[in-house]
Amino acid sequence: MKSAIATVSVSGTLKEKLAAIARAGFDGIEIFEQDFIADAGSPRDIGTMIRDHGLEILLFQPFRDFEGLVGDQRRKAFDRARYKFETMRKLGADLMLVCSSLHPNALGGIDRAAQDFAELGELAATFGMRVGYEALAWGRHVNDHRDAWEIVRRADHPNIGLILDSFHTLARKIDPDSIRRIPRDKIFFVQLADAPQISMDLFYWSRHFRNMPGEGDLRVQDFMRAVAATGYDGTVSLEIFNDQFRGAQPEGIARDGYRALHVLMDDVRRSEPDVLVDIPPMPARTRVGGVEFVEFATRAEEAGQLAGMLRSMGFSHLGDHVSKAVTLWQQGDIRLILNQETTGFASSAYNMHGTTICDVGLRVDDAGATTERARALGATPFNQSVGPGEMDIPAIRSVGGSVMHFIDDTSDLADVWSVEFRRPVVAATPDAGLSRIDHLAETMHYEDMLSWALFHTSIFDMSRSEIVDVVDPDGLVRSVAMKSANGAVRITLNGADTHRTLVGNFLADSFGGAIQHVAFATGDIFSTARRMRDSGFDPLVLTENYYGDLRARFSLEPGRLDEMKSLNILYDETAQGAFYQFYSRPFASGLFFEIVQRVGAYDGYGAPNAPFRTAAQKQLLRPKGMPQR
Repeated sequence: MKSAIATVSVSGTLKEKLAAIARAGFDGIEIFEQDFIADAGSPRDIGTMIRDHGLEILLFQPFRDFEGLVGDQRRKAFDRARYKFETMRKLGADLMLVCSSLHPNALGGIDRAAQDFAELGELAATFGMRVGYEALAWGRHVNDHRDAWEIVRRADHPNIGLILDSFHTLARKIDPDSIRRIPRDKIFFVQLADAPQISMDLFYWSRHFRNMPGEGDLRVQDFMRAVAATGYDGTVSLEIFNDQFRGAQPEGIARDGYRALHVLMDDVRRSEPDVLVDIPPMPARTRVGGVEFVEFATRAEEAGQLAGMLRSMGFSHLGDHVSKAVTLWQQGDIRLILNQETTGFASSAYNMHGTTICDVGLRVDDAGATTERARALGATPFNQSVGPGEMDIPAIRSVGGSVMHFIDDTSDLADVWSVEFRRPVVAATPDAGLSRIDHLAETMHYEDMLSWALFHTSIFDMSRSEIVDVVDPDGLVRSVAMKSANGAVRITLNGADTHRTLVGNFLADSFGGAIQHVAFATGDIFSTARRMRDSGFDPLVLTENYYGDLRARFSLEPGRLDEMKSLNILYDETAQGAFYQFYSRPFASGLFFEIVQRVGAYDGYGAPNAPFRTAAQKQLLRPKGMPQR
């Protein structure tokens, strides 16, 4: 199998696109006619430039409005085809895509179209070219790959074949299993794209909302399984039209495309064991057992303030690193690390962001296999020198340049806490009932959100929710939740469009900090809130109006509502269960903590409370240039 991506999928000049596509690891490209025409080079020069990047031209496209014409318009269509074949020969391309006609004068009829393609096949053969016919989902007479295949079958020419596109098939809800009956030698090329499920005009949906396989809601894996079942072993390419991608960096889009394509083909290989999928093998998605630790880079006065806040929340100082200025704090299964080193990665993170969450450790089945899969999918490995008494723990780069470490029970890594830390001679803090990390909230610019969602779902056995809009008093924040199959790890990705939102303000103030808050779970949030209050914890204060609204919306007992108000506990309720939550006040550049209790099968994150919580937090954020209150 050769991998490719259409040049239209990536932003920039043709040269910038080629550089990004080559670096990502693709074998070749579909060159879009407008990219070719916009470049000042001759066809031969452009072809040479492409090959100098180590890429092949695997498809030239599009050739429009060909079949079904008569008279002078038909003759002109063949003249256009002849010119394209001459151009392709100079470029060094041998396959052209012809999409089903939209021409207002085109006539229908399978036999008429088949005759047109039989003659086009003869012309293509004189140039040593092949032609692939694709059914556009909005084609005038042909909008179904089954009809396109019948035209190709009746044309019965070795230089005429079929091009299959997942979007055109799946957007029209055509059963992809119908592909299994097509002879593999008549499938000349396969294009892939996903898309969110939106009810709108097919053309507009296709031209503005396509995304990478795995980023949308279409049955792309079922489509590709059907293609693979035919025995097809040719090029598989990405053809993505997306307004957001057009404004993104070409390197990131190309990298995501490579990752999405290889994840999809790995999934196909696992779900269709009798089918040969010619891609390098990689370990399966990793099952995640929980968050092993969260590490803060911090210093001096801020480190003291953070330690004081942890004590007020019931965390105990349980360990000092054997060779570094690093302390371990724990409560229940929650481990937090405060790193005050002045060299190394944590020091660099502090210099860049101030007090920040610089590292997250995940407990996985196999740390080595997790790292191997991540690297195979283009993740950036992380390494730094190992100091005295330290263990070499596998790691990769994650959101905002932060680090993600992997710890398992099948190696010496399970002993990291006893090996690297010594218990200090200090009294333990009375705990507050916190048991584990419920979720982590990662922040990013909205344009990066799909990319990081793909990062998580491609490496880990995690699913993603639909993207939802979270209302901020100064704009919208878009959020998508990632959850491991066993529910042990939850990560919300929050994308900001403007610096005026709380998430955007955090990104600006922390110079791109990765994680804005950590949520801890408790089995009795009222007991936890009282114990933390008695230890000096300073909660985020909600308004009287918020609790008045709760009284009107939900059937809460007056005594319980009064207790919630006194402890600043927020509440949400669905048919599946209930959700309680309260917050710390923001500190450093806008970091904060959350305490939650889930009742029943509640699976959300208290989104209806977000506008009120955000408004309260913004009241406490310092104006620019002023010390934080």
